[in-house]
Amino acid sequence: MQEYPIKRGLTKDLPARIVAELKNCFGVEPTESGGTYRIAYGALKRLDVKAGAGGKTVIIDTESDMTVTDEVIIDTNKRFRKYLDVVTGFSTKERVKRAKGEVT
Repeated sequence: MQEYPIKRGLTKDLPARIVAELKNCFGVEPTESGGTYRIAYGALKRLDVKAGAGGKTVIIDTESDMTVTDEVIIDTNKRFRKYLDVVTGFSTKERVKRAKGEVT
């Protein structure tokens, strides 16, 4: 399970954006249960997404399918990174920099 901060100004419509971008990035309709949205796509047996405390973070839990081909893994990773970019408002580089800043 991983928690990602949301860029200031993007927290207001976070729940709607979580669902819309799952559809947009993965082309799959998510199921909802108690505020957690779930999809299965490619190399992901399960991708659970929910808004964190106060709507200032997004919490993502995944389970991988190790039996898929390399092409499927690459496609899934590309879509997952795009999803994180759009939902959090931070690029991959910015997320890494923030994560390193929090650790030190």
